[in-house]
Amino acid sequence: MTVTQQTTFSLTEAEVEQFERDGFLGPIKIYEVEEMEERWKTVQRQLRDRSHAIYPVGSGKASSISNYDRHLDIDLLSEHIMKREIVDRVASLLGPDLLCWRSEFFPKYQGDEGTDWHQAATFAHASGTPQIVWPSEDGRPAFGGTVTVWTAFTHSTKENGCLQLMPGTHKVMNYDESKGMEYNAEAANSQEKDGIKRGFFGYDYRQLQKDPNWKPDESQAFPLVMKPGECVIFWSTLMHASLPHTGTKKDYRMGYAARFVPTQVQVYPGTDEVSEYGGGIVLDKYGTVLVSGEDTYGHNRVAKESQRGFQFTPHQQS
Repeated sequence: MTVTQQTTFSLTEAEVEQFERDGFLGPIKIYEVEEMEERWKTVQRQLRDRSHAIYPVGSGKASSISNYDRHLDIDLLSEHIMKREIVDRVASLLGPDLLCWRSEFFPKYQGDEGTDWHQAATFAHASGTPQIVWPSEDGRPAFGGTVTVWTAFTHSTKENGCLQLMPGTHKVMNYDESKGMEYNAEAANSQEKDGIKRGFFGYDYRQLQKDPNWKPDESQAFPLVMKPGECVIFWSTLMHASLPHTGTKKDYRMGYAARFVPTQVQVYPGTDEVSEYGGGIVLDKYGTVLVSGEDTYGHNRVAKESQRGFQFTPHQQS
């Protein structure tokens, strides 16, 4: 990781060292609570308008895929992924030339299971195909991963299913994503692991374990309670999960994750479609967003702002 030239919200040297040690930083306030609550109300209304959304609507759990990358058609989400309070901090970790390659909503409603412990380096775990590929290091595959900025759009509590993190677990992968997982719609919201209602949206992360007898050490974990407008920045290779929603129907949890990589990383290489959670999306309207610096590699489709959200320009061969 590289400490770049200081900007308004750059991390201090001590914060960078903390991130390298623990694999995360947060909670960090990005918005005041009242501002976040108003922004979320507006975004909720705009999500219903899919006239410029880049993916067709899905059904069931697959509908979450259709709401990937809504920063490409909703202005408030576009502003969010390019917000200096976020980008300056991520640039302190990854360098000044940055792409946002995906954003996702993570809702949790009354009765929903907790999300299973997991890590992601290539994001091939569900689709079977690497979705991000870092340059090789001395002829060896790079470790990979993405820096995720997970922002609480609502209160995130133990009762409504807040995130859980295991500090310091980001440097060793416990899972082999190349194995792939079998999707089983009936498994969603129906599994218990060590007495906790926990799964992975119809998948079972145990299928990827390098050691079939290994189990995550829950004693290393802690719950990350956040207010609306606070975020956590973490490596996707950090062991992370969430608690089940045991609260009231009114007290739902909504998180929004923006994922960042340096411009030398290839996004969806050789892939025109992503299949996950029993559904799929076609990438013909997709583009990464250059949120900082410049892209001198030309590996990826890069979205350009227009009067109707973003449009992408085809990638160039490097």
